[in-house]
Amino acid sequence: MSTSSTFGQASQFGPNEWLVEEMYQRFLDDPSDVDPAWHEFFADYRPDPRGGNGGMKRGAAGTETPDAVSPAPTPTAGPAEPTERRRAADRSAPAGPANGNGSMSHTGTKPVPAQAGSEAKPAAGTTSQAAKPAPAGAGGVTTPLRGAARTVVQNMNASLAVPTATSVRAVPAKLLADNRVVINNQLARTRGGKLSFTHLIGYAVIRAMTEHQVMNRHFEEVDGRPSVVQPDHVNLGLAIDLPGHDGQRSLVVVSIKGCEAMGFAQFWAAYEDMVRRARNGKLETEDFAGTTISLTNPGTLGTNHSVPRLMPGQGAIIGVGAMEYPAEFQGASEERLADIGVSRIITLTSTYDHRVIQGAESGDFLRRVHELLLGEDAFYDGIFASLRVPYEPVRWVQDIPEGTVDKTARVLELIESYRTRGHLMADTDPLNYRQRRHPDLDVLSHGMTLWDLDREFAVGGFAGRAHLKLRDVLGVLRDAYCRTVGAEYMHIADPEQRVWLQQRIEIPHQKPHSAEQKYMLSKLNAAEAFETFLQTKYVGQKRFSLEGAETVIALLDAVLAAAADQGLDEVVVGMPHRGRLNVLANIVGKPYSKIFDEFEGNLDPGSAQGSGDVKYHLGADGTFRAPSGSEVAVSLTANPSHLEAVDPVLEGIVRAKQDVLNKGEAGFTVLPLLLHGDAAFAGQGVVAETLNFSQLRGYRTGGTVHVVVNNQVGFTTSPSASRSSLYCTDIARMIAAPIFHVNGDDPEACVRVARLAVDFR
Repeated sequence: MSTSSTFGQASQFGPNEWLVEEMYQRFLDDPSDVDPAWHEFFADYRPDPRGGNGGMKRGAAGTETPDAVSPAPTPTAGPAEPTERRRAADRSAPAGPANGNGSMSHTGTKPVPAQAGSEAKPAAGTTSQAAKPAPAGAGGVTTPLRGAARTVVQNMNASLAVPTATSVRAVPAKLLADNRVVINNQLARTRGGKLSFTHLIGYAVIRAMTEHQVMNRHFEEVDGRPSVVQPDHVNLGLAIDLPGHDGQRSLVVVSIKGCEAMGFAQFWAAYEDMVRRARNGKLETEDFAGTTISLTNPGTLGTNHSVPRLMPGQGAIIGVGAMEYPAEFQGASEERLADIGVSRIITLTSTYDHRVIQGAESGDFLRRVHELLLGEDAFYDGIFASLRVPYEPVRWVQDIPEGTVDKTARVLELIESYRTRGHLMADTDPLNYRQRRHPDLDVLSHGMTLWDLDREFAVGGFAGRAHLKLRDVLGVLRDAYCRTVGAEYMHIADPEQRVWLQQRIEIPHQKPHSAEQKYMLSKLNAAEAFETFLQTKYVGQKRFSLEGAETVIALLDAVLAAAADQGLDEVVVGMPHRGRLNVLANIVGKPYSKIFDEFEGNLDPGSAQGSGDVKYHLGADGTFRAPSGSEVAVSLTANPSHLEAVDPVLEGIVRAKQDVLNKGEAGFTVLPLLLHGDAAFAGQGVVAETLNFSQLRGYRTGGTVHVVVNNQVGFTTSPSASRSSLYCTDIARMIAAPIFHVNGDDPEACVRVARLAVDFR
């Protein structure tokens, strides 16, 4: 049969036809109540006068092909009840021409059969009585189905024409769950957001589809001849639960287009955007159409696996069951399950159209999804890289039984390895993303696996506990040594110093109070505003900018605040030209007017250095006031020579000030604070000479806080071509100084380490 072009086009939305009809009624009442994206669609839309939930595709001949499918509503989440306005519209709707049972039939659907014991239907044209509940036998009533419920009936009747079969496969969920924990912890520390299991499984389905494209095709009759249609793209359908009228719930089915070309971060963003727009009522017409394969998740209701109905126009539906332990182990304790190495499982199902997909193809597809979820072909590596997680994912391996060496000893060995080598896996480079690893920090290198994560071991007081699960041990170690701070201190020979540092590193680090965060932000803003002003006002003038390292200002502020709170007499700063003006303005407190006068050329006539970059040579004195209200004198040493030449000069000034104060052995109340560039710290011999003097009785100053600004372009070359050591700070290991590598993109960590350095001194 042909369809009049005046009928609506809602049938292209499959199970969402009820939603289109409801939105159309809202559009008629108040167009502003509907998203403007629908206005053009509704401009020439007319509801089907034959009693359906919407018209069919314009110009289609005998086809009503929904493009997506949703499971039938459950008793706990049924379709929304029609509103009074909707009921009135239904009662006043004109009756369609009779076809033998009083209604117009749709191609591919069957009329709803009368329930047993109900009264006969009224004759065609008596629609005013059809909307009223009719008395039935045994005291029941019969109510006509409308909206979503009626669409479900139509879809289920249409699905009877599709010969389906179902493949089932159980997949261990332990690796999936463990890698999800790693990712979500990283997201919580950085960009925010949270991954669900469905995100990861859906992406595995998409990856498998690229290799098994047969699962993306569907059956269709063209000119009366059976045909198979292979779409150009994978459009993944998602069933989204939405609140309906009167507190009820309903499902809409939307699809993410072109999934096969997406990386995981793109897929995750598209998925979340679709859900957000669905819940905000911002879905557009194309969001409902074009689904080629659907993902349904009955596991949220505790269902192990389901066999959904398949609609015309789609070749397969993938079902995700509940994540549960096998039934025979569900009475065992968590400790026992961890001991014997039993994983939770997820049951995946593939319900497919047997006319165009064979059982072997469906089974092979699920096998591929299974392999990906167990990490084959770097599946999780790609996800970690896409989300910029700087660690390797957990690996799937078989459980390793207890060997000749007790696993408790291996855990203690692992703790020692993190204390010694943890900095090698720390995320300290804001300029270069990579997944960091080291064999000494891999649990596999210590004869342990993911199956040991939930087993408890004796840890001898580590993190203040006698026993801990390996998962918790790794959590403490990674938070302490492998986040945005890498600590080197195990080269220190004094065990008391090592224990002192461990007690302050191997603890949970809480986010600073909001007032403290705002104070840090004010320092970063001040540093940024100063550099921006100089760049804008004095274009072309020689300017050794601090741009890209503004966190140094917040770090120096924390050092001086800690010194003031400890009651020190003075902080003396020595530094190269880079960032000097910013330090003068925002740390020492040199007036902006004097700095700008020097840029204008109004130099001190008594200066003997001449013109040029003299403003980068001068020192200054000031008073620093800490947020607590305490004060400390601060001075910046003049540096008329090049880079590190100021190092011994600064130490000499500080020792002289201490000698003048003459406070005895406890009299190191003047704090030397030296700033360096990375290449100069490693490349200039004066640095090593000054460090070698630092422990001698005649030259010592009680400890210097060194701040090395690593811009990775020192001496116009890369670090790999400018030094033989791994770090530019390796030279400081010779005097047993603790070394902290901090990511400059984490101001809070920089401030925390600055205070720790002053406390250690």
